[in-house]
Amino acid sequence: MSDLPPSGSTEPAASGPPADPTAPPPPAAEPAPGPFGATGGATPASGASGADPWAGHTGPVPIVPAEPGYDTPQPGAPFPATPPGWTAPDDTSPGHTSQGWTVPPGTPPQGWNAPGTPPHGWNAPPGTPPPGWGGPAYPGYPMPGAAYPVPGAAYPVPAGPGAYAGWFPGIDPQDPLVNPPHAGIGPWFARCTAALRRGWRQLLPIVLLTQVVPAAVIGVLTLVFSPEGEMATAPDGAPVLPAGFWGQMFAFYGVLLSAGLVFGLLQAAGWAAGTWVVARQAAGEPTGLGAAFRYGLRRALGLWGWTLLVSLLVMIGSCFCLLPGLYAAFALALFGPVYLFERREPIGRAWRMFHSRFGMVLGRVALVMAVLLAATVLDAVVGGISGAVFGVEPMKAVGTAIGAVALAVFGALLAAPAYLAQQVGLVVTYAEQRAQEGPVNAARLAAELG
Repeated sequence: MSDLPPSGSTEPAASGPPADPTAPPPPAAEPAPGPFGATGGATPASGASGADPWAGHTGPVPIVPAEPGYDTPQPGAPFPATPPGWTAPDDTSPGHTSQGWTVPPGTPPQGWNAPGTPPHGWNAPPGTPPPGWGGPAYPGYPMPGAAYPVPGAAYPVPAGPGAYAGWFPGIDPQDPLVNPPHAGIGPWFARCTAALRRGWRQLLPIVLLTQVVPAAVIGVLTLVFSPEGEMATAPDGAPVLPAGFWGQMFAFYGVLLSAGLVFGLLQAAGWAAGTWVVARQAAGEPTGLGAAFRYGLRRALGLWGWTLLVSLLVMIGSCFCLLPGLYAAFALALFGPVYLFERREPIGRAWRMFHSRFGMVLGRVALVMAVLLAATVLDAVVGGISGAVFGVEPMKAVGTAIGAVALAVFGALLAAPAYLAQQVGLVVTYAEQRAQEGPVNAARLAAELG
């Protein structure tokens, strides 16, 4: 049995006596329609010229549909190879007929390649990206979902539409101080811990000298000037204040207020010096304790004045109720960094930052306040232990006085980690809010400090 002709062949002639080999070939018959409305293709060219090798064949006629999407060659694909014994037409341009072969309209010429496609048989070198890949969609930044390596931590940025919404040109996702928009609480915390690792050698002496020492001194003054005596009871059952109570009370609060004002100036210098260290180390600039203290003293007076005003507002709010005072403390928590970096309307700017991105700022400040609250609780526990061990009047005896003073200093030392967390947390939170408003980085913030 002979091989079947390739797809697209015409129907063989009806059975009958063989044709004369010397006679000229008959004209090509009209191709029969296929099942898809397409016409047949070429006639076989093997054997003697003009002979019909399919004479006497009674099998079904192979039909190839020319319907697009089936066997029609696609643009850019090479023309199908011709089976053995068959001759492809010389010209494969659309509509051309050669030896009974009709090329369907829309078929590309033989050897034609679509624009931008490699020639037939070409192999891409190793490492070549697959077809259709157009390079990174975010020039200069990792792709969505990639990890952003931050010193001390790597954090993922959520992928998907809008993951980078609100970014400004110039935002560096790997900046060691500025948390980019929509990065989340994890990268914020990573930058806080990285700032502590970088600067604890400079920050710890600053905190000990400007925060712990004033707290310890105020604790000792509290022990010395606390009103003495106990409440007495009159014959009629009414409580009687001890002699000289009001004079001792006024002296007690006067000393504490004076110490707070004096040490407040030193504390303001410490906050300014710590902010200078955090910002410059993030920018890769040299830092030293002497330079930090010089900067802190230069900015201490202005920061101290704004601190007094904010403390007064919080106190007034607390007089109405605890909640308004607490709200004022949260809403104005960023006034210190605003003053140091921008030197303009720190209260108004801090208030607008808090309310413009209420949830974000509230969450960051709440974490800082939680650390301070834990330190306050520890100090209260130490004070309770001191009262239980050394009594309510420990300064009347040398032994009890030494023990009470030692516990007061120990309680102040326990608050040192909270002061470090407050220093770093507020600076990183302020830097994050600046990134929400426009392009900023650690180098720019360090330059703004002056």
